[in-house]
Amino acid sequence: MGSFERKIAKFWEIFIEYDGYKRVLTGLQNTLYIAIVGLAIGIVIGTIIAIIEVIPKYKKLPRVLNGICKFYVALFRGSPVVVQLLVFYYVVFPLLGLNIPAVNVCVLVFGLNSAAYVSEIMRGGIMSVDSGQMEAARAVGLSYGVSMLKVIVPQAVKNILPTLGNEFIALIKETSVVSFVGAADLYVAFNYIGTNSYEFMVPYLVMALIYIVLVAIIAFLVKIMERSLRKSDRRN
Repeated sequence: MGSFERKIAKFWEIFIEYDGYKRVLTGLQNTLYIAIVGLAIGIVIGTIIAIIEVIPKYKKLPRVLNGICKFYVALFRGSPVVVQLLVFYYVVFPLLGLNIPAVNVCVLVFGLNSAAYVSEIMRGGIMSVDSGQMEAARAVGLSYGVSMLKVIVPQAVKNILPTLGNEFIALIKETSVVSFVGAADLYVAFNYIGTNSYEFMVPYLVMALIYIVLVAIIAFLVKIMERSLRKSDRRN
């Protein structure tokens, strides 16, 4: 038996006989949970920030809110996500007396981090919508807020769908740092297999393959959604 075959045999021994697959499934579940819920949080908060940034600044309140949003975006875009994880998990929540599971902390931090990027993506999408759309919505009696949420934002989402897909892919890959706060992800699972088999090459290759497959699936689903939206536009 060759050297590579022995490595594969050791990998399968830990993966099957010592329940390594259970850790991998748990890690995959946590990775998807953190990325999906984090992106959902990011889209909600990011959309709110984008709307605040594009509304007219005739009054004091919009100007104040705009300043807060700019600070928020600069804060989360200006520091690495791993630093944000460490600060929230070891500093912010302990100071507040909160004992939150590591996975939930990761979801929150990734969501807040994603919001800073999604806000810029969404702002660009909103600005790309023809200004006549807002004028038409206001002309039929809709308020500015309703016009934005029901007319402008849906069209903006169509324009930025590929970029949102890229943001989701980035979140999937960035979850590899959640082990810094003790959350079990794919890296933790395959590192366990490597540590117990004393062979890291095969576990890390399989881990890389899983990430590649996940990214390929997401890219494929985004393309399907794009084609579906293009078809609906042609029908209209």
